[in-house]
Amino acid sequence: MIIVLKPQPTPDQIQHVLERIEELGFQPHLSQGVSRTIIGVIGDERKLQATPLQAIDGVEQVIPVLKPFKLASREFRPEPSVIEAKGIRIGGGHLGIIAGPCAIECEESLFGIAEAVRNAGANILRGGAFKPRTSPYSFQGMGEDGLKLLKAAGDRFGMPTITEVMDPRQLDLVCDYADMLQIGARNMQNFDLLKEVGRTDKPVMLKRGMSATVKDLLMSAEYIMSQGNHKVILCERGVRSFEDSTRNMMDLSAIPNAQGQSHLPIVADPSHATGRPDLIPAMARASVAAGADGVHIEVHTCPEKALSDGPQALLPDQFAALVDDLRRLAEVLGRTVDSCESLAV
Repeated sequence: MIIVLKPQPTPDQIQHVLERIEELGFQPHLSQGVSRTIIGVIGDERKLQATPLQAIDGVEQVIPVLKPFKLASREFRPEPSVIEAKGIRIGGGHLGIIAGPCAIECEESLFGIAEAVRNAGANILRGGAFKPRTSPYSFQGMGEDGLKLLKAAGDRFGMPTITEVMDPRQLDLVCDYADMLQIGARNMQNFDLLKEVGRTDKPVMLKRGMSATVKDLLMSAEYIMSQGNHKVILCERGVRSFEDSTRNMMDLSAIPNAQGQSHLPIVADPSHATGRPDLIPAMARASVAAGADGVHIEVHTCPEKALSDGPQALLPDQFAALVDDLRRLAEVLGRTVDSCESLAV
């Protein structure tokens, strides 16, 4: 349920409404906009309907929320959310350009890639320290040593960092080193992990599962937000289909579809969606044109020697050409790309 307060409520009125909701056994979530103050109320819908919430002082309107995802819905927060990591913003007209290797392999390789993508215009550095692989014999990542290298590269080149967390037991360790957390497609419905991530204050990029609907994705975001962490970024990374010439099927419609239902930013990952360097630039441009709040691109200086997903990585010069295109496209669309200029050590 959504409670809309009267215009320009006093702090005492807001506090009274919050306290009254808690007294009734419900969980309030405050959202203060420029012209309106809204409180989302989570609890037993039958009890909510029987409670005279509109009689509380300062309340103007009580609106039932029919969607199963309350906190992630446009009804709860009509304006787009902007998620920030170390001064870099994603959402609300700010375009995130996330780039780096699939897996962290060694210091020389990571630092070379980090320097290349930063010089090209990327503003967030990605790299996997823990890797979920289809085969148990494939490279599984460097673990904490990889996290240390990622943090060092982020500090050296002034970039916020993002890496995947696969298990609640890894969470504290990853939070010690990374600026943003990634929940991979295979873990989109790992509800214990989602709840634990929801108890942190780190921005979270949540990838759509390979067979998940947009509703499924938003419900997983709701799991995170229900624990108090509203810094969620959605990620469209393609879904399974009958087409076998690409790794997955890039669902461009998911971008405006999710934005129509949710205030959360959504970025696109054409690397995992297509698995083909010749298709990645076109799908990245198409994603931004469709309204995506950012792109997530895998880059490697020597893909043939990469220990993970080398065939789908762009070379640095290919990535640089793509970023030039995205910047021009962003300008036409009235979007901005935050720079890392002031963050380098």
